[in-house]
Order: sequence, then C-alpha cells, then structure tokens
Amino acid sequence: MKKLFVLVSFSILFSPSMKAQPILFKKVGQLLSKEILIKANDDLKSKPITVTSFQSERSAGGVHDFFSEADYWWPDSLNPSGPYIQKDGQTNPANFSEHRLAMIRFSQMVGNLTSAYLLTNDNKYAVKAIQHCKAWFVDTATKMTPSLLYAQAIKGKVTGRGVGIIDMIQMMEVAQSIMVLEKQNAIKSDDFIEIKKWFQQYLQWVTTHPYGIDEREAKNNHGTCWTMQVAVFAKLVNDTALLNYCDNRFKTNLLPSQMDMNGSFPLELKRTKPYGYSLFNLDAMYTLAYVLSTKENNLWEFKTANGLSLKKGIEFLYPFVENKNSWTLPKDIMYWENWPVAHPFLLFGYAAYGNQNWLNTWSNLEHFPTTAEVIRNLPIRNPLLWITNN
Repeated sequence: MKKLFVLVSFSILFSPSMKAQPILFKKVGQLLSKEILIKANDDLKSKPITVTSFQSERSAGGVHDFFSEADYWWPDSLNPSGPYIQKDGQTNPANFSEHRLAMIRFSQMVGNLTSAYLLTNDNKYAVKAIQHCKAWFVDTATKMTPSLLYAQAIKGKVTGRGVGIIDMIQMMEVAQSIMVLEKQNAIKSDDFIEIKKWFQQYLQWVTTHPYGIDEREAKNNHGTCWTMQVAVFAKLVNDTALLNYCDNRFKTNLLPSQMDMNGSFPLELKRTKPYGYSLFNLDAMYTLAYVLSTKENNLWEFKTANGLSLKKGIEFLYPFVENKNSWTLPKDIMYWENWPVAHPFLLFGYAAYGNQNWLNTWSNLEHFPTTAEVIRNLPIRNPLLWITNN
C-alpha cells in the first residue's frame, strides 16, 4: 500500500464561504483514516448488489424499480388480511427493506472507497467505486430505474408514496464521490457522462412527478431532505437553475417555516422520536447549506427577517448533544440509546462559526455507527468527501 498522506487542498474548507482552517483537514484525516482503510480494503472484495438482486411479490414495479414499504405500518390484529395500520415511530421489521439496505451498502462502499482514494492516491479504490456505480447507473442488466414510484408502499393502501423519496438521500454521498473522482481525473469521461445522465433523469422525475411535488411541499424533515438531495444531484450535473431554486427554497420556505424562535424544529419535536428527528433535520439543514454556500451567497450568515438562522439551530440543539441527560422532552420511542453520533452539523458548524466545543464533541462521538436506523438517518457518513477542494 502506498504511504498515506493527509488531504490535499488544505487552504479551502468545505465551501468557498468558510474560513480556511488547515488544522481541521489534518485532524479529520488522522482521526478517521485507519478505520476508513480497514473498511475500504474489505470493500475491495465486494461485488455490486443492486435492486435487481431482490424482488418482492408486493411490489407493483419491475425488477429494476426501487421498492420499499413504510416503516411504521403493521398488520391489523383485528383484520389480519386487510390494509396495514400505522404505529408512528415503531418500525415493522417484517416490511420489505432489501432495496433500501442495498442502497445504503452501495453508498457506504463508494464513500469508503473514494475516501481511501483521497487518503492514498491508490487507483484501485477509485476503480472499485466506479464498478459499483456502473452497476447501479449504467449496466442495463443491473441498473436502477431513475425514479422512486414504488417507495414507502403500504399493503392494502398504496403502491408508493412521495414520502419514499427520502430514501434517495442515501445516494448523496455516491454523487459526492463521483464529483470527487471526476475532479481527481479518476473516472473515465464516458462513465462520468453516463452516470450524470442517470441523475439528470432522476432530477427530471423528482421535480415534476406528483410524488416529488408532494415531498417538496412537506413541512418537516421530508421537505428539507427533498431540497438537500436535489441540491447535491444538481451540483453533480451542474444544473444552476435547480441550485438557485434550492437556495431560494431554503431562504423563503425551509428555515422560516420549520424553525421556532428558540432554534428548535417544532414539527420534529411533536414526533414520537423528537430527539432523533431534531438531530436528523439539523444535519440536513447544515448539509444543504454546505452544498449551496458560495463566497457571494453565504447561507451560514443568512438570517430571516425575524432573526432565524442556522447558528440559532445549533445553539439550541448542541447542549442536548453535549449532555443528553439535559433533554427535557420525552425520550424517543425507539433508538433513544443510539443517539447522538458524530453529526455533520457539529463539524460543519465548527467550520462555519469556529466554536471549538462543537469540534471537540464531534471528534469524541461515534464516527462509524453500526445500528441500521442510525446509519440510515445520518446523511454524511464520510466527511472526507465533503472537505476536499472539489
């Protein structure tokens, strides 16, 4: 194995609007490199597994269509063969989730491999990452249809729903990895063009189909995640109009409609998992700000007319991350013990505002969680992909 080096391009941090803090690049690389390389070397042995590897008789789609079932829906004990009923916050382990798990596996592997490439400059990691990408986006036998028509289905009720679009946040680090590899000249031009076509087709679908419109208009984390994923994919395909749309939506809709004056997200606090959903939505807000911010348009400093801001959001939530026992609301109905982990809003928050406590807390939290629900709801799992100059 080639000798490790700690990230290049130390002079630029996250987005062009942020202050240069070279020590952060070095710290993140030193902190995570050992585990990343262990995982990436294991991933070198992996074979692509796409949606075509699993089928469900309950799916209304075909072999290439992503399918999932709504997590919180269960058989009705009073009518076992009838439509499912909802139990908010309680995941039904019998529902079909193999496509989602395959997508998460794909995202993790590509993220690990691309991060390892950045650490070592060894082309074998890039080659393997691209092999997985081509299986999902290019190869006609195994690629996924660029839509989510059959996500979050409910037995006896609907074959798919707009809320299922949130599953596509798993593809964000894949898109980010592709951007990194392209900037490093580690992906063939023809492969890059074909992969971009897939994301262009998905963007066309998610911004025009009624499911996409419904999800865009969601008032809680689903609306945030629609905008977050669209922004990341738009950046990959260089769609300036969509990036501008996402920027405007953040300023005029997401932040002013979701945040309370104290920096909390009231709709997340009303859920049966208020702690986890608050963490998740702030992660999404901060990731969106990273993707959209430029020197000329600094979302880290943006404030609404009544003073709402990203900084206010982290100032509200951070004390409950530093000391979880200070949380005064009910505990989450599930996975309470698994949060918090190394949330991207802590790392991005430090980079934007310079609060050392946030970085210290991020450094000491779990960076490689193993609980499936936590992995699924952590939009940034490979920070090295995002802090390179790409």
